[in-house]
Amino acid sequence: MCTPVPSSNQRAVSASHEGPHTILCVSRMTDVPKRLLLGRALRSDRLSHTLLPKRVALPVFASDPLSSVAYAPGEVLLVLSVAGTSAYHFSPWIAGAVVVLMFTVVASYRQNVHAYPSGGGDYEVATTNLGRRAGLTVASALLVDYVLTVAVSISSGVENLGSAIPFVVEHKTLCAVAVIVLLTLMNLRGVRESGKLFAIPTYCFVVGVLGLIVWGVVRGALLGQEMKAPTADFHIHSTQTGLGGMALAFLLLRAFSSGCAALTGVEAISNGVPAFRKPKSRNAATTLALMGGIAVTMFCGVIALALVTDVKMAENPATDLLINGHAAGSDYHQNPVISQVAAAVFGDGTLPFLFLAAATALVLFLAANTAYNGFPLLGSILAQDRYLPRQLHTRGDRLAFSNGIVLLAGAAAILVVIYDADSTRLIQLYIVGVFVSFTLSQTGMVRHWNRLLTTETDPARRRHMHRSRAINAFGAFLTGVVLVVVLITKFSHGAWVSLLGMALFYALMTSIRRHYDGVSDELSAEDPDEAARARPSAVHSIVLVSKIHKPTLRALRYARLMRSDTMEAVTVNVDHAETEQLRRDWDERGIDIPLTILDSPYREISRPVIDYVKRLRKEQPREVVSVFIPEYVVGRWYEHLLHNQSALRLKGRLLFTPGVMVTSVPYQLESSELARRRARRREQWNAPGAVRRGPATPHRKATKASKESRGSEKGNGGRPGMPGPRGK
Repeated sequence: MCTPVPSSNQRAVSASHEGPHTILCVSRMTDVPKRLLLGRALRSDRLSHTLLPKRVALPVFASDPLSSVAYAPGEVLLVLSVAGTSAYHFSPWIAGAVVVLMFTVVASYRQNVHAYPSGGGDYEVATTNLGRRAGLTVASALLVDYVLTVAVSISSGVENLGSAIPFVVEHKTLCAVAVIVLLTLMNLRGVRESGKLFAIPTYCFVVGVLGLIVWGVVRGALLGQEMKAPTADFHIHSTQTGLGGMALAFLLLRAFSSGCAALTGVEAISNGVPAFRKPKSRNAATTLALMGGIAVTMFCGVIALALVTDVKMAENPATDLLINGHAAGSDYHQNPVISQVAAAVFGDGTLPFLFLAAATALVLFLAANTAYNGFPLLGSILAQDRYLPRQLHTRGDRLAFSNGIVLLAGAAAILVVIYDADSTRLIQLYIVGVFVSFTLSQTGMVRHWNRLLTTETDPARRRHMHRSRAINAFGAFLTGVVLVVVLITKFSHGAWVSLLGMALFYALMTSIRRHYDGVSDELSAEDPDEAARARPSAVHSIVLVSKIHKPTLRALRYARLMRSDTMEAVTVNVDHAETEQLRRDWDERGIDIPLTILDSPYREISRPVIDYVKRLRKEQPREVVSVFIPEYVVGRWYEHLLHNQSALRLKGRLLFTPGVMVTSVPYQLESSELARRRARRREQWNAPGAVRRGPATPHRKATKASKESRGSEKGNGGRPGMPGPRGK
């Protein structure tokens, strides 16, 4: 019938079992690889040691906007190429508009980090000042944007690396997914560790691009040398040359919206203020200013050098890019703008060129780290507010939000596979979420200053608030205009997918919050006397048995200790001969607990027990039924495969039956004792979860206590499960 089986969640019931030590074969098999990949678990009190100084926080939180220099200038030229190379002369004006927008957003977010240093960022600002719906809209936009950041950055990095390694381009989807897995493992090791690891490539990229700009100015302006990109002699075939009026304006707006990719990730610093060292707000504001200055310098420098070296980019290079009067063909691979500029300034294949190519590919891969820090932190805050599963609020062994990191990696990998790691297609989905959060956040900040001004009387502080409000108001207006432009110019090119993703996230979070609120209302006891009035009239205990052995006897003894009003033993008649043997053994032993036999014509075990329990509940609605299930614990992984799982299935079904209490009574075999000792030795080292369990008992004391408890059982006639002497 109910053959005792290994339990996955045991509770101690005898003196020989010291505490809740779940011995799972999967945990043992994966423990060593996990420690090798992620490192030793960190204690909770080590959290302060993971905080970041500015020099590490810059590459951690600003790698996305810094790395956008590798693809944002190219996106501007790609859009302008629709009207032919003659439209390239508009690119400096577009770059100027992007610069104004960048400085505005940076200045606005400097107000955010001072006003809201808790780490909620745009979500907290919008929720506090504009309401729950606005906050959820911002959160949805940011979650979508973080997923796209990983997908776009890694896809672009694969393409840049493919300009030097053809194998990467031929298998770019596979390579992109592999990089996502690698980044996930790095971030699971902790924020500080990943930050140190990512700092070197980010600073190498910054040095490489700034060196490119300086050497380009020296060669072009001071030495008067001619610099030509590899595509300088190519031509662009365009069917829309000579655009004017609304068509030209729409094209310029579309190019501007593509160039705004340089602003992605700016908000990550305001979301990550808690990760900075003290003074947190000032350090975050300083990092924002550094990021803005470096990103603007590099963006404008690459755009200028692209025009000087006569770079040619086409949206459809196979047909629109002409080489010696002929279409490039489907075999042609169009290198990014920064690669072509580096080839013109440094020389193709030179050491500086290879250095910049490698640094660019690495920083694009690591740019996803901005999302790997922002997404889990935002997910943790949303989980704390009951908008996402509570598991996202739990820190892992390395004090990182591991569940959020894994969720982000899975979503980004799906996007990369769907879009075949094509950054040009993926970037069309980009930007929308960023500017939704920008606009709502700055609007919320305006209301924040308005509310403070109604009560502030100090003239100096009022002047500061007026200045801050003016900055945020201009930021809200400008980002709102850009949001409208992005929606108009990119909607049909893929932006609708981002809006759909935002709507799905919004609906999902609303449903999760409704569920948690419903559970909270259902579990709350509004009337203090409600528990006393709802007290059951009696408790009827049922002990499930299949045969008379030590686990069954332990369960019977334990059930007696509960002092139930009535008690019976229940077995299911699956095999008539075994059932008759059980009846005879029961009578011979003189067990004074009545044995009830349930018929099962179809040899089922769970259904007869469930039906019997429900019948008892129907006959006595105010009577609680307590079901005791004897189980034994094994310690070797293959032993789990050698026993049926009927008790686990039965337990799972009983948990959904109202008015029924389920108690597992474990009986530990010798193999479980050996496994427990092995677990003790691992805990002495630093077992997973040791931080959450607390300090481990020394192995020697555990062994001594175990021997004493077994001696207590022997003192009771050698019957395991009998209570030992009291008063000790």
